[in-house]
Amino acid sequence: MSAPIHQRLADEFRARIATGQWPEGVRAPSESALCDEFGVSRGPVRQALATLRVEGLLVGGQGRPPLVRTGVPLHAASALGSLTAWAADAGRTAGQRTILQSRHDADAELARRLGVAAGDPVLTIVRARYLDDEPAVLERMSFIWDVGRTLMEFDPDSGSINRFMLDRGIDLYSSNHEVDAVAAADDDVQYLGMAPGAPMLRVRRTTEDSTGRVIEFAEDRYVPGQCAISITNRLTAAGGRSHIRLA
Repeated sequence: MSAPIHQRLADEFRARIATGQWPEGVRAPSESALCDEFGVSRGPVRQALATLRVEGLLVGGQGRPPLVRTGVPLHAASALGSLTAWAADAGRTAGQRTILQSRHDADAELARRLGVAAGDPVLTIVRARYLDDEPAVLERMSFIWDVGRTLMEFDPDSGSINRFMLDRGIDLYSSNHEVDAVAAADDDVQYLGMAPGAPMLRVRRTTEDSTGRVIEFAEDRYVPGQCAISITNRLTAAGGRSHIRLA
């Protein structure tokens, strides 16, 4: 069975970047130009470009074709990257244990975060994550049902949710992060072995597709000493880049 169209397009676009056909600092062709070249609809082209954005090979593109970047690993520790990819880049092993995978009605706060109506169906996944078998992160991710329906096919114990979504053509375009410090709650004590009230780093993430639609709201709480957040802003880049540094 041949790979889906968006995956084949992503492979072709990566090859063009690697060979210099799309040089660094130059804008990639527009979606319409790529549709004409490959004789496909806009959806697969948009999905392929979104994949390369997550990998750090393309940046920007709000209303204009994205810029090409090179010298970035395939699994770049970008704002949209997964802990699985970050760990692999750092030579460490990521693991996970699923605590919850449930379709449920959105309460008022989650509905506000996701831009849906209270009572609309959403999917929430909660996982304890590990680095080299040591507790590292408690993840709580909630998705609008259009995305959640697809994720019901995924076994959260098997690895990267981001990679599964990209492979299914889900449009992960941009994310916003809110970072603060919180005290360890009961679930942190239970699943990560934290002392009650101990300080933790919390990152709340809102992910949008290329149309600006919110598709995910997540809250990750990090064990001190395992991970730290490093944020780099460049005036020449289309927005800042966020990285997780593994301690």
